[in-house]
Amino acid sequence: MDGQKDLSGREAAPVKVEEDGVVATVVLHRPEVMNALDYETTVRLGEVVESLRVRRDIRAVIFTGAGRAFCVGADLKERRTLNEQQVRRNVQKIRDVFAAVERLPQPTIAVIHGYALGGGFELALACDFRYAAEDAVMGLTETSLAIIPGAGGTQRLPRLIGPMRAKELIFTARKLTARQAYEWGILTGVSPNPLEDARRLAEEIAQNGPIAVTQAKFAVDRGLDVDLATGLEIESKAYEVVIPTKDRLEALEAFREKRKPVFRGE
Repeated sequence: MDGQKDLSGREAAPVKVEEDGVVATVVLHRPEVMNALDYETTVRLGEVVESLRVRRDIRAVIFTGAGRAFCVGADLKERRTLNEQQVRRNVQKIRDVFAAVERLPQPTIAVIHGYALGGGFELALACDFRYAAEDAVMGLTETSLAIIPGAGGTQRLPRLIGPMRAKELIFTARKLTARQAYEWGILTGVSPNPLEDARRLAEEIAQNGPIAVTQAKFAVDRGLDVDLATGLEIESKAYEVVIPTKDRLEALEAFREKRKPVFRGE
């Protein structure tokens, strides 16, 4: 790793970025409060996400948390000090940042350990893949606080596991163990070392044509919410993007020469 610094080289509290080749790991770094999301942290996370969005050399992004938890959601101590307008500001900011995470062109992987509750779970749901440690506990617990999931949970979870099960989790504020979440189709995998699993997946993805991967992600994500005919049009337009690339020609040349292709994202 190149060290825990932000993308401008400054010490990055409360969010740190570690780069290992073509994989970036974004670390929520407020371990003393289990990485609760106050406004400053949310703003910084948004800045990091925007910086990574334009990095052609980064081919996968991992999100995780420092210390004993992934993220326990909104910082309730801060929330108690806010007026209604400030609460609306905070919720909108979290919603916007998680939407930006979802829209990252690079594949994204959440690595969950300890608690991933409320907004923390919503951050994981905004990622393409989710790996969890065996001790992980997750859930959308907002109704127990007389609010609702406000950063995408009511929309992303039903699309992932179906509306009936999503309603059950949201209405009851129930927490799931990692094994339960895996059985419900929420997690990609559960293991003693989910970060290693995530890095392995990221490196496997990074071996492929980066433009092709980003276009495939675009086609899948945009196609989910439209009818099949429109989805096929989206796929066709995504395919058009890869046809003139140098990477496509490199793949054909490597096949002819019986060697591994070298993709440059061009």
